[in-house]
Amino acid sequence: MQVAIKRAYDAPDTKDGYRILVDRLWPRGIKKEAAEIDQWLKEVAPSTKLRTWFGHDPAKWKEFKKRYREELKDNEAWDDLQALAKAKTKITLVYGAKDEKHNQAVVLEELLGGE
Repeated sequence: MQVAIKRAYDAPDTKDGYRILVDRLWPRGIKKEAAEIDQWLKEVAPSTKLRTWFGHDPAKWKEFKKRYREELKDNEAWDDLQALAKAKTKITLVYGAKDEKHNQAVVLEELLGGE
């Protein structure tokens, strides 16, 4: 199993494998056909409350990761994502955030044991 992450604004590639959008909201300005998303697991994204609190502030990153992991403990979508990761040869977690180092896809990739 391979797990990678990629911004929704980067062009899809056949090397991406199974593409899963892990944002609660659809990325602005991207047409669904152009995104080539195989599955949208919006419920695996951080809660609106956590996302708003974090605001992609790198100073809050460590606490965000802790809180987000806590949210995932009783999350059916997280269970679904783990099952997909095991079933597919390669998955790419797609996200819309500008910050490539501080977003939920980074946390999910770490938890799944990605590249």
